Amino acid sequence: MMTKLPAYPTTAAAPAPLYSADALALGEPVTQAASPVEPPASPCRFCGAPLDVTFVNLGTSPLCQHHVRPHDFNRAEAFYPLHARVCRECFLVQLDEFVTSEQIFQNDYAYFSSYSASWLRHARRYTDMASERFNLTKDSLVVEVASNDGYLLQYFVEKGVPVLGVEPAHNVAEVARAKGINTLGKFFGRETAAYVAATAGQADLLLGNNVLAHVPDINDFVAGMQLLLKPDGVITMEFPHLLRLMEGNQFDTIYHEHFSYLSFYTVERIFAHHGLTLFDVEELPTHGGSLRIYARHTTSAAWPVTAHVAELREQELALGITELAYYADFEEKAKETKRKLLEFLIDAKRAGKTVVGYGAPGKGNTLLNYCGIRTDFLDYTVDVSPHKQGNFLPGSRIPICHPDRIFSTRPDYVLLLPWNLREEIMEQMSGIREWGGQFVVPIPEVQVYE
Repeated sequence: MMTKLPAYPTTAAAPAPLYSADALALGEPVTQAASPVEPPASPCRFCGAPLDVTFVNLGTSPLCQHHVRPHDFNRAEAFYPLHARVCRECFLVQLDEFVTSEQIFQNDYAYFSSYSASWLRHARRYTDMASERFNLTKDSLVVEVASNDGYLLQYFVEKGVPVLGVEPAHNVAEVARAKGINTLGKFFGRETAAYVAATAGQADLLLGNNVLAHVPDINDFVAGMQLLLKPDGVITMEFPHLLRLMEGNQFDTIYHEHFSYLSFYTVERIFAHHGLTLFDVEELPTHGGSLRIYARHTTSAAWPVTAHVAELREQELALGITELAYYADFEEKAKETKRKLLEFLIDAKRAGKTVVGYGAPGKGNTLLNYCGIRTDFLDYTVDVSPHKQGNFLPGSRIPICHPDRIFSTRPDYVLLLPWNLREEIMEQMSGIREWGGQFVVPIPEVQVYE
C-alpha cells in the first residue's frame, strides 16, 4: 500500500475581497484564488529537526527501477515528488519517504551488480585489501548488508572466509544463493541484526556498499550495525560523497531509492550517536566520487584513528558544509544543465541526427524525467542486463533493447546515462566510430566524445 502523503491544506486564509465593475453591478464580491501552500515540513530522519530548506526540487518522477513491462504499457504510473531538502541542524540532505522500502525492493527488482565488469574488479580489489588488513581467516565471519547477487561475497568465498549476505530483494538474493552464497532475505536494522547475531554470531567484518543512502530509517540501520559487530570488529561502508555530487552537478543521482545524500561530517555524527567511531576514510572514484569509511565500536582500542579522518573533516568544514549558503546555488546548476542538454538534443534532431541511449540506470531516469526527454529525443536505450531488456524506462517509456541494436541502427549519437561508467562503456562500444558515431555525456554538462 502506498504510504499516505502529508495532508495538503485545501484552503488559505480568507483574502480581502476585490471588486470589479461587473461584480459591483451584480453586488457580488470577486475573491483572489488561494495561493499554493507548501505541505508541512517533515522531520529530519536523523535528528528530527524540521526540513524547511530546499536543496533541489526536481519535480516528480516514478520509481527508477520499476521498469514498465509491455503488458503494463497502457497503465498509469505513480509519480512522486523528487524534492531534496537539507537539515539546518545536522546538514543531512534527504528526500521524504513517499514509498516504503518494500515497494522499492520488490521481487522483480531490476538491479544486478554483476553486470558491471569495472564494479566486479572494484569488489575483488576490496576483498584482497580487507582480507589482508583485517586478517580474515576461515574462523572469521564477513556479513554484507545489501549483498545483491553475491557480486562481492563470492571473492571472500574463494578465499575460504565464511560469509553471510543480507539482501531484501528476493529475486536478486536467489541469484546469490545459486552461486553458493548464504543469503538472508530480509531488510537490515536492529531486528535483523539481533537475529543474525543470535543465529550466526557477530561479524568480524560488516560491510555495505551503496546501501547507507538507501535506508529510510538511518538510525535503525546504524544501530543494527552496532549490535551485529564484534567488540573489536570493523565496519566498512561505501556511499556517494555529497561534496562530489555538488562539485560534479550530479543531480541525476537523486532518486527515490536514495533517501539520504551524505557528507563525511554528517555520517560521523550519525555513527557517533550510535556508539561507533570512524577511524579511517578513503576517497574513491566510483559512482562519480564516493567515500569508504571504516568504523569500530567507540569502546574499542583495536583500530587507532588515522590522520585521514581529521583531514577530510577539516576539508568539508572549510568548504562550508555546516553553512546553509553552501547549498544555495545547486538547484540553479541543475536547471542550467537541463537547458544545455535540451538545446543539444533539439539541435541534433533539427539537423536530422539520430540519438539513442546507453544504459537504464536509476540516475538516467531522474535525468530523463526531469528534462522531459521521451522518444521524441531518444529513440531507445540499451542495457546489458537481460532483466531490463524488452521493458520500458519508467515515466519516459523509452524502450530498453539489447546493445546489439546500436550496431544495426547505427545512430549518430549515443547518450551515456550511466556516465560514471563512461570509460568502460566507450571501450565496449568503440565500434560506433566506424560510421562516425559519437558518445554524449550529460553530466556535469553536455560533452561530446568522438
